[in-house]
Amino acid sequence: MPHSYQPRPEHKFTFGLWTVGNPGGDPFGPPVRNPRSPVELVHLLADAGAYGVNFHDDDLVPIDASPSKRDRIVSDFKDALDETGLTVPMATTNLFSDPAFRDGAFTSHDPEVRDYALQKTMRAMDLGAELGAEVYVFWGGREGAETDAGQPPTDAIKRYREAINYLAEYNADQGYGLRFALEPKPNEPRGNLFFPTVGAMLAFIQTLDRPETVGVNPEVAHEHMSGLNFTHAVAQAHDAGKLFHIDLNDQAFGRYDQDFRFGAESPKRAFFLVRFLEKVGYEGPRHFDAHAHRTSGWEDVRVFAEGCMKTYLILKEKAEQMRADDEIQALLGEINPDGHAQSEAANGFSSEGAASLKERSFDREALGERTQPYERLDQLVTDLLLGVR
Repeated sequence: MPHSYQPRPEHKFTFGLWTVGNPGGDPFGPPVRNPRSPVELVHLLADAGAYGVNFHDDDLVPIDASPSKRDRIVSDFKDALDETGLTVPMATTNLFSDPAFRDGAFTSHDPEVRDYALQKTMRAMDLGAELGAEVYVFWGGREGAETDAGQPPTDAIKRYREAINYLAEYNADQGYGLRFALEPKPNEPRGNLFFPTVGAMLAFIQTLDRPETVGVNPEVAHEHMSGLNFTHAVAQAHDAGKLFHIDLNDQAFGRYDQDFRFGAESPKRAFFLVRFLEKVGYEGPRHFDAHAHRTSGWEDVRVFAEGCMKTYLILKEKAEQMRADDEIQALLGEINPDGHAQSEAANGFSSEGAASLKERSFDREALGERTQPYERLDQLVTDLLLGVR
């Protein structure tokens, strides 16, 4: 692999145990790869050049493990981290697989289920903090409905708010300093999930008791499956100061959650995302929430992991080339000739300014005749990505 495409610790590339550990099962067929232990997966990721490994609680410790087995598994995992130098930047809780959560976890009608979900999450937070996690992700895979006959959505929103508030207080009480990252998704596995988009999560966060400790974890596939523009969603989160974590993969519009290798389906959209993240200086982990095809064996799984990181670095290099391309930069200057000139809105409101603006004369026809050569610009970017520029 060329030196420029070799992952390094400063790139902060991470994978979940559930990503490289995916055994290749789907709703139409059983697993096709023999399971690998968390220790084996840590070594696989280290060999591929990753920076860190993330996990759901059940990925690491089986849900029915005894305390002694739990301690042994965690000890072995710590040893593997020490041997490889991998870190644990993020942890999360599985609140969607067990039948107890068939009708939700934090939003369940059953208060016993809601309390069990809180207990499970607190214990998982303990484990994440023990292993050095700084971000704690919440994906409400069962927090949704197939029919609205059961409960008003406002009940679900209220219960979810109560849970996040409770866990934020637990986080503060224990002194963990975890930053919570809420992960939206429009549907699957439920017919409709209660917080479908980044915008929905950002609005919800402002209703919490500790909004400063809560951000979002946007995922490529979760926005693309609804036909939305992921880069725009990430920009909105960044602008709000709430981009606490990010999940990178790829996805075709209108399909089930495919979790393809990063850039495998839509390399151009992946390019604009990488360009944005690098331009704004995003400092968090680049987490790949993807998995290899069902056709892959374990050697191909390692190649998949390497491919996610390599594609990111290739697109990062392309973004640098775009910044250094004189013709492209000249076109950008033509499209935005006034550079960073301020409009009246950017200057802020004043009664005098508003009165002056109302009296200003505009040449509406001249404004309508201005053109922007986006076709030429976009073709140059396409040429760059296809390697002919």
